[in-house]
Amino acid sequence: MLPNEKKIYTYRDYLAWEGEDKLEIIEGVPYLQASPGREHQRVSMNLSLLLGSYFRDRDCEVYAAPFDVLLLAPGESEEDCTNVVQPDLLVVCDQTKLDERGCKGSPDLVVEILSPSTASIDYIKKMALYEKYGVKEYWIVSPKSRTVQIFALVDAHFNEPDTFALGETVSSRLFSALAFPVKEIFR
Repeated sequence: MLPNEKKIYTYRDYLAWEGEDKLEIIEGVPYLQASPGREHQRVSMNLSLLLGSYFRDRDCEVYAAPFDVLLLAPGESEEDCTNVVQPDLLVVCDQTKLDERGCKGSPDLVVEILSPSTASIDYIKKMALYEKYGVKEYWIVSPKSRTVQIFALVDAHFNEPDTFALGETVSSRLFSALAFPVKEIFR
C-alpha cells in the first residue's frame, strides 16, 4: 500500500510498511521506485564488481540496493528520521555507521543509475539531499548516454561534475587510485 503523500513520514512508518515495493522517503515524502530494468541491473552488476574489486582489501565496504541509508539530521533519532534512501550502490568507510539494517549517516560515495522514471529524483531531490548530508562523492550513471558524472563535495557543495564517456577512464577524486575504463561499466 502506497502511503498518503500529504503526511510527513519517518523511518518508523517505513519499517511498518508491508509489501515488496521499493519505497524511499525524502524530507518526509514517500517515493515509490519502479523495479529496475535489465540494462540498469547489468550496469549495477558491472559497477558492483568494479567497486568491489577496488575496495576488497581496503577499509571501506560496498553495498548494493536494496540497502537502507538513513540520513539523520543533528539530534534526530533513527525512528524519527525523515530521509531513508536506497542508493543503487554505496561505499561506506566508517564502520560505526553500519548495522544489520543498513547505514546510519552519509556514505562516502553514492552511485545512482538513471532510469527514465528516476532521473529527475536522482538529479534534483537526491542530489540536494546527498549534498545537504555530506556525501563526499556522488556518481550519476546514464545507461542511455553511456556516461558517468562525478560530483565531489567541496566546501559543503557539489562541484560541477567531471563527466566521463566511452573511450575515457572514470577516475574518482575521493579515492585517487579508483579508476577504470567507462566501457567496463556498460559491457
